[in-house]
Amino acid sequence: MSVDTLSPLPGRKQSLLSRLFSRPLDVVISVTVLLFAASVLWQLSKWAIIDAVWTSPDATSEVCRGVSGACWAVIDVRWRLIVFGLFPYEEQWRSSLACIVMVIVAILSCVPMFWTAIRLSALWIVGFSIFYALMAGGVLGLTPIAPDKWGGLTLTVFIYAAGMLIGMPMAIALALMRRATLPVIARTTGIIIDSVRSLPLITILFTAALVLPFVLPEWLLGDKIWRVILGFALFFAAYEAENIRSGIQALPSGQEEAARALGLTYWQRTSRIILPQALRNALPPTINQFVISFKETSLIVIIGFFDVMASGKAAYGSGEWSFAWVEVYVFVALIYFIFVFSLSRYGAYLERRLRVGQH
Repeated sequence: MSVDTLSPLPGRKQSLLSRLFSRPLDVVISVTVLLFAASVLWQLSKWAIIDAVWTSPDATSEVCRGVSGACWAVIDVRWRLIVFGLFPYEEQWRSSLACIVMVIVAILSCVPMFWTAIRLSALWIVGFSIFYALMAGGVLGLTPIAPDKWGGLTLTVFIYAAGMLIGMPMAIALALMRRATLPVIARTTGIIIDSVRSLPLITILFTAALVLPFVLPEWLLGDKIWRVILGFALFFAAYEAENIRSGIQALPSGQEEAARALGLTYWQRTSRIILPQALRNALPPTINQFVISFKETSLIVIIGFFDVMASGKAAYGSGEWSFAWVEVYVFVALIYFIFVFSLSRYGAYLERRLRVGQH
């Protein structure tokens, strides 16, 4: 029986059925793949849900001994270590509140009312300042806590937010400098961008954390975490600058010529005509760069920071929970997935709303 004799289906479903079951060989392949996928899904469901152990009333690993499913009890017992790292136990409410503040800032950033350069910048600066004040303390009666006591998910969020907050203006500046009419500025900026892009991020972070103390005077060093953030921001800015420059080059040259004819100054042309359209054109690669940068925060574990990856390793690092490393990494992967998937979906929403790439 052909697909055409089936009951009417929406166009997409009918087209899909036509492609999967139009010929006998297609039927065999499709059924085999579907059965294999169903088998894998069933086995995964048994391990992750049906036969899994979710809690440990006595906070020990004995409850997971001999079970065939996942031992999510390690998350029930060690989630604080994964989320807060080395942050003092009695002060972890501050770390929780700091993350909530950044989530609120991210949500408000999605509201069109804040989609101006001044409002968006003010929102992130205020939000990040509150985040830092809660984490570092020393104000409003909060106990000071050094950055080396931070860790877990909150440290990952802090480094990412700080890197993007510093890196985005830096990227805009680099993109504009590379298009400068003075050759010395344009070529020097090009060398800087290409040099940074030619190096792995871990090399830049390693240099910022461990090499700079040997070549810079002590008064210029600052804290290790801020050197790493600046290195992270520079790496992001080098790539994002090229995205922005491509957005500028996609603009018709007649727009800038018309702005000149109207007597607009360089800063008026750039801020009111060039950059708004360039950022809109560069939105897809910009969202991609934000996603990549969030995942690259996991590299800071190599230079001695106790981020969410290091916290996850510590959660199963003891002999008691050493068998539950898969469950811990699945939980950490889920954290990354939630952040990255949310960001990518919001980027897709922006592209549809702004009609990027549509004619």
